[in-house]
Formats: sequence, C-alpha cells, structure tokens
Amino acid sequence: MDTGRKRRAWGRPLAAIGGVAAIGLAGTGLGGIAAAAGPSAAPVAGDGSLVVTDKGPVRGTVGADHREFLGVPYAAPPVRWGSPRPAQPWASPRDATKPGNACAQNAGFMGEKASDSEDCLYLNVTTPRRSAKGKRLPVMVWIHGSGFRNGSGAMYRPAEMAVRGDVIVVTVNYRLGIFGFLDHPALDGGPAQKRSGNFGLEDQQAALRWVRGNAAAFGGDARNITVFGESAGGVSTCSQLVAPGAAGLFQRAIVQSGPCTVENWPDWDGSLEPSGGWLPRSRSKAERQGRTVAAKLGCPTPATAAACLRALPTSKLLKESEYGFAPVYGGGGVLPYSPKEALRAGKFAKVPVMYGMTRDEYRTFEAAQQLMGVPPLANEAEYAARVRAYVGAEKAPKVPARYPLRNYGSPSEAWSALATDATFARSVTDFGHSVARRVPTYAYEFADSKSPWVANVETPGFPTGTFHAAELQYQFETDYFDGSRLSAAQRHLADQMTGYWTRFARTGDPNGTGAPTWREGANTTQVLAPGEGGIRRIDFAKEHKYAFWKSL
Repeated sequence: MDTGRKRRAWGRPLAAIGGVAAIGLAGTGLGGIAAAAGPSAAPVAGDGSLVVTDKGPVRGTVGADHREFLGVPYAAPPVRWGSPRPAQPWASPRDATKPGNACAQNAGFMGEKASDSEDCLYLNVTTPRRSAKGKRLPVMVWIHGSGFRNGSGAMYRPAEMAVRGDVIVVTVNYRLGIFGFLDHPALDGGPAQKRSGNFGLEDQQAALRWVRGNAAAFGGDARNITVFGESAGGVSTCSQLVAPGAAGLFQRAIVQSGPCTVENWPDWDGSLEPSGGWLPRSRSKAERQGRTVAAKLGCPTPATAAACLRALPTSKLLKESEYGFAPVYGGGGVLPYSPKEALRAGKFAKVPVMYGMTRDEYRTFEAAQQLMGVPPLANEAEYAARVRAYVGAEKAPKVPARYPLRNYGSPSEAWSALATDATFARSVTDFGHSVARRVPTYAYEFADSKSPWVANVETPGFPTGTFHAAELQYQFETDYFDGSRLSAAQRHLADQMTGYWTRFARTGDPNGTGAPTWREGANTTQVLAPGEGGIRRIDFAKEHKYAFWKSL
C-alpha cells in the first residue's frame, strides 16, 4: 500500500471532532434487507455534479477523484420536540456545495463551534468520481460523536475513505442536547410520534430512510448500507441495533467506542454521574431530569410545560443543554428496553457487527476535566479517595492492588486505566459476548500510543496515549486533528484501517488480500497499531481485567 499517501486538504474549514456512541422484536427480522426504489438510477449531469433525489435535484462539486454533495435536507426543519417530517420538494437544482446548519449547541471542549440553529436536519454525501468496479457501491452512514452535545456531519470529511475504499459515505446531523433528548411527559404525543426523549435517534432513522430511498441516485446500493459511529455516534449505532424503528434500514453496523451498556459512569470526583452522562438512561431518570430542567426554565406546571418550553428562545434553552442528555429507554417509544437487556436477550438487528475501542479511552475525559479546572490527582491519598467514591468503601481496598500507582507515571494515568477498564472495556466485552453468539462479529482495539493529540487543545499534564477519539484522524480529514502530523507508519495504518472498514461494509468481512487476518468472534481482538507487528491478536478481556471488574 501507499505508506506516504497524500492526505486531502479539500473542503471548507470546519470545527471538528466527535468524541468528548428490544425484547418484543423476536422473529421480526430486524436486520432484514430492505429494497428501495431510488428516484434516479444515475446522475443526470455529464460530470456527475447534478443528481436528482426524491425531493428534487441537487448540484454538488466534482473533484479529481470524488464528488461531494453538502447540506442536503433529509427532513423538513423540525418542530421543536417533534418527530422529523419529510422535506418539502423543490424543482430547481439546489446548491449542495456547502454544509447545512449545525444543530443547536454550545461551543465544545474539542473546539466545536456554537450554533443557535434548530433548522439543521441535513446530510452530506461523498462518492468516488467513478466506481473502480463499475457496480453499485456500498453506502456507509456516519453518525458523529461528541457526547450528544456537540458536533455535525460536516466536521468529518471522508473523501479518502470513499475513494480508497470505493464506497459512498454519508455524514448526518441530528438534534443534540436538550433539543434532541429532553424527556418530559408533557412532550409525549402531539408532534412527537413516539414518546419524548429520543428525537435525535428519530432524526438518525429519518436519515437512514433517506439514504435507502436515494442511494441509487448517487450510484449506491440501497441493499448494502452500513451505519457506523464513534463515541456518542457509537452509542447511537448500538441503540439503532435494538430500536424497532430502525428495522431493515441497514445491513451492517460498526460501533466505535460506544459503550451503550455502561451503567456506572464516573463523575469528576469518582462518584457515579447521577444523570448517566452521555450514556443511555432509564425513562424514570430522564423524566426526573426533564421536570427539573423545565422548572429551572420557568415551566414547572405539567399542563402548560410543553407550550411554555416551545415558546422559549433557543439561547435560553442552550443554557440548560450542557450535559446529561442522551438516549432514553423503557416505557415504550423509540427504545422500549435498555440496550443491555435487548442485546443480552438477542433482540437486535441480525447483521454483521464490528466493534471496539481505543486502549486508553478515559484519558480524554481525564484531560477534559483537568483543562476545565478540576485539579489533577496529586498523590496516593487523593487517588484512593476517588477509587473509594467510585466503588464504595467496602470494595475500594481491592482496586489499588490491581492498579498500583507504581505501575503508572502519575495518579491521573492510574485512574484513567482503571476507569477505562471499568467502563469502556467491561461494556465492550459484554457487548461482544451478546452479539457474537448470533451474528458475525469482529472486535478491535485501536492502540497507537503515539497518536497525535487534538489540534488547538492544550495537552494535559500526562501522556494522552491512545485516547478516546484518537482513531478519527486515521479515518477522516477533520479540523480536530492536523493530518500532517501522522508519520509514514501511521499513514500506512490509516490505509489498513480504511481497507478493513470498507471491506466490512462491502461484504460483512473485513479481511482481504495483503491484510493481516482478522478472526471472527468476541474471544479474539484485533489490535490496530502502526509498525511491524502492530496489527496482531490479543486476549482483550485479560488485558483489561474483565473478570476482576465483573467480580466487583
């Protein structure tokens, strides 16, 4: 492969990065193939810049080896806390050369820009200029991360993946924070076709329906759609695997650093985060949060709360949209049951699954806390106090023996290793055990300890290692990272990963000629790291002390 490949610098400057991802469905064929009659079999302009979608023509841009169509509406501007509705048709070619609005959000830790727009249900399509095989291409739909608080599809520029992998890549926006995941009984019904709390997930399903209906117009195969995402995008992908409304909308899934089965996320001091943070939460917990937030916003009366909240300015709502809004399960609606329960019972889409995490996931979260003003752990006593807050006084003495400070460069690194294993690794292992019994499954661990840190964000006072979201710079061009900082060996790893990801999208199997063999199943994990021997197999559960954490 070309180890010195040129990383494209196409596209417009965009703030970037994603990261800080049903019991009653037995026998329904949740992962069944769904055919679609595309609105047009092929582009109607000679250079491929004009495509006719089911709502009207769009004119994008054509480069030397790829085409892109930006800011295409997949739904109408949403009613606040209403389910997505079809976009209105148009007749004249729509300009698709610049992204649509990012969904309403505050500025993010990783440099994400603030937005006050609720008219944001847009997606972006990138295709090779011409398919290398002359056939309909697999379609990969990317769901961005950033804690369900930040981000947009346009922050991820996938030309390298599309061209090298000979696939179509679609990146989508979905409603975030309080706009996408507020749960309040007063918001059930009316413009909400399901119960409240999962409008962002409903947006993602609407985007997948749009892709199924329009794939052929861009040269794609509507019967071969892969949904993939990282962090909150991984949680979203995992959630869509168990969501009845996503039945038949995709044929493969890739869950990157999306521990949708975690129920023990630590707060800054080690205590359990009361809202669940960025992970799926129960209906009862979400409704308590919703009532509390509504009261803070001056809408405490249940009978008038919906009208009161919908009348508030976007800017006021954004002040309460900082943290704790995420998918909601239970009580019917989009997620009738918890992802953990549904996965364990086998009530999920029967599609091939790739899943994994980075080796040092929690270092990103520890770095974020320190850069936001939380003092770093200074000594063994402070480390022990945080462990005690996390696992309780009775179990706390068992933990330092497994994570002794002498094995780490600092208390922050020790705590990050502990938290990575207790949250991400345990959840990832549980996820793998659930799905591997029923569908083809491929597990990975991204492990480049020299991954460049986020551009324009201060480096914390400890090595960041293979931090949460580190792999994104190996998959996309994004303003989170400076692609020129990747070494030749890292670029080669990026090429290998592109091959694995796109072959999986094409066939459900990441293996191919010239690539180290990736064994199927949850008991063997493929390490992805640069250099000779960097791609290898490990016992993931043993490396991350799974048995110990299960015993606690």
